[in-house]
Amino acid sequence: MHGQLIEVPPGTGQEPDLGHHGDAEATPGLVDLAVNVRRDTMPDWLADPLTASLAELAAYPDPGPARAAVAARHGRPPAEVLLTAGAAEGFVLLARALAGVRRPVVVHPQFTEPEAALRAAGHQVERVLLDPADGFRLDPARVPADADLVMIGNPTNPTSVLHPAAALAALARPGRVLVVDEAFADTTGAPGVAGEPESLAGRRDLPGLVVVRSLTKTWGLAGLRIGYLLGEAALLDRLAAVQPLWAVSTPALAAATACASPTAVAAEREIAARLAADRDHLVTRLSALPGVRVAGRPASAFVLLHLAGADRVRETLRERGWAVRRGDTFPGLGPDWLRVAVRDPATTDAFTEVLAEILEA
Repeated sequence: MHGQLIEVPPGTGQEPDLGHHGDAEATPGLVDLAVNVRRDTMPDWLADPLTASLAELAAYPDPGPARAAVAARHGRPPAEVLLTAGAAEGFVLLARALAGVRRPVVVHPQFTEPEAALRAAGHQVERVLLDPADGFRLDPARVPADADLVMIGNPTNPTSVLHPAAALAALARPGRVLVVDEAFADTTGAPGVAGEPESLAGRRDLPGLVVVRSLTKTWGLAGLRIGYLLGEAALLDRLAAVQPLWAVSTPALAAATACASPTAVAAEREIAARLAADRDHLVTRLSALPGVRVAGRPASAFVLLHLAGADRVRETLRERGWAVRRGDTFPGLGPDWLRVAVRDPATTDAFTEVLAEILEA
């Protein structure tokens, strides 16, 4: 079985809490393994333009330079870039601007905000639930041929699965908007691959493709709210028409410009390489624990694990000073799933020692 298609009428009872996010778990005083935002010291090439932008706050934001910088990074004309107040705003714009879609489908488990935005805008959503027994891999044939809006993450939150670009490209077709959430694409890497493996950010040949990107994860900018959409100019114009005026602040625009620079891209690749080593260490430690199964082949800044009674384990971890992300708010998962952020080896060792003690109790 490669997936299940289910219809979700608005207001259905016994539904996962789509509005729950990891920040609700990471309360003060706990070691935060629930939020997938990197917290290292901000580099000068990012901090300096952010600080300088504060002198320009009397003027209305001008998105032109940032839009051009992002476009250059991805080899696109500026008309194919729409800057947003975080990736989450992009999902709201899509849900509102595409009011006429007839059969929207969201591939789960994934970040819940795309479906939440669709439902808030009055859409009746169908879900394709990927199979944990198959490593949550995408089978494009599971998506209904007449779906005119398809949303999927790559790499997917919370599964950390990186779908092949070819499988995603197979979902594109005339008359369909294909939304690929690449909020964590800059966390991925592969031996012998210079850039981001499996990214569609540079693809201009796929009809109806919209790629969603975020700058808040790797660069620790969740509080600044900056992201962008990549896609056909005419489609992005429809989204811009429902976007509030001056939606992206001057400091956020400065961050977008800085993070599109060659310096930033090179730094991302170095961070992704270190992350891969830290992730391997986490997977090794978790896999050695009795009853713990790491899902699929993790490719991003977090791993998903299955553990009987994970909901109770999560509460005990909180009592011991550790915050992890509950899995039962993601469609397709349940109370026996947890998401754990990748941290440095010392933090991983301390966490897995506590987890081992809890499991042995």
